[in-house]
Amino acid sequence: MTEPSRSGPRAGPGTHPDAPGQDRDIAEVLAALGASWLWTLGSALVTLLAGILILVWPNETLHVLAVIIGLYLLLTGVFRLVTAFAGQAHGERLTGVLVALLFVLAGVLCLRHPLQTIAALSLIVGVTWLVTGMLTLYAAVSAKALPHRGVAFAAGVLGVAAGIVVLALPAASAVVLTRLLGLWLVLLGLMELTTALALRAALRRLS
Repeated sequence: MTEPSRSGPRAGPGTHPDAPGQDRDIAEVLAALGASWLWTLGSALVTLLAGILILVWPNETLHVLAVIIGLYLLLTGVFRLVTAFAGQAHGERLTGVLVALLFVLAGVLCLRHPLQTIAALSLIVGVTWLVTGMLTLYAAVSAKALPHRGVAFAAGVLGVAAGIVVLALPAASAVVLTRLLGLWLVLLGLMELTTALALRAALRRLS
């Protein structure tokens, strides 16, 4: 990005040459935030918390399960949207944005009362995992400079497998669906936690 001129203060009331955000636009701020290991850690904790809640309360009502899953999907969509701005390649960033939008859409659908049935939740979650798993695999294979490609590849494979299993058993009982969702979220959260710690170690070596 071209450095803005510093020959003098900008005209207009309330302006200041050292005002925050003057030298960097919103995309740059989001990119810096998305590349932070603390942001990745936050996403991992959200995923782990959702998985633990589902596994600890497997006999809760379907409405409670749908709310937990819906909130998890919405928060994960926000985390992934910001993280997408940290991608250097255009294709990598576009893939991240598509995944984020899919998570947000799935979260909204899970929170809608008419769709809070076993079949609907299975379809929404199964399609979300399958598509995001495929996009993650694509990013892991195509983005040569992607850090921790092995973890991303493993997460993609796990997502595709989980999506296929959920879609293959759309009429499963609430208990079966709960166990499957909780187990997947815990595994995914542990993967994201590993990625966050590895990113922190890499940043410390560069500093």
